[in-house]
Amino acid sequence: MPATRATAPTVRTGLRAGYRRFLAIPTRWMDNDTYGHVNNVTYYSYFDTAVNEHLIRDGGLDIVDGPAIGLVVETMCRFRKPLTFPETIDAGLRVVKIGTSSVRYEIGLFREGDDEPAATGHFVHVWVDRATQRPVPVPPAIRAALEALVAEGLG
Repeated sequence: MPATRATAPTVRTGLRAGYRRFLAIPTRWMDNDTYGHVNNVTYYSYFDTAVNEHLIRDGGLDIVDGPAIGLVVETMCRFRKPLTFPETIDAGLRVVKIGTSSVRYEIGLFREGDDEPAATGHFVHVWVDRATQRPVPVPPAIRAALEALVAEGLG
């Protein structure tokens, strides 16, 4: 039976336990806005950092000379609690779908030690040939690194 809103796995709630990898990201003084909390646009920077750190470190992504690159085609953020400077954020990352040339990630931003996210969102990459900008299959090393992050019961 397909999952419905009432029967969806707990992992969909965005709790810390539902994410496969974490990256600690310290907030910076410049991240704050005039209201005293991290500006909304900065959350997207944290998403980008979490995804690309994994691709570079575990997938061997060559951001300078690699023949294939991931272009962001969709992103979304749901703000739940304000983040501030100074604190360290645990950026949780999981993969919910890997297609032939695309990947959908979900990211949760957590205060250190907090099980409920301050923000959740998603991020979609389409892999393209660097020169032609035409879609290509997700490179094998990248695919392997992404498969390690696939969260069960999602997609």
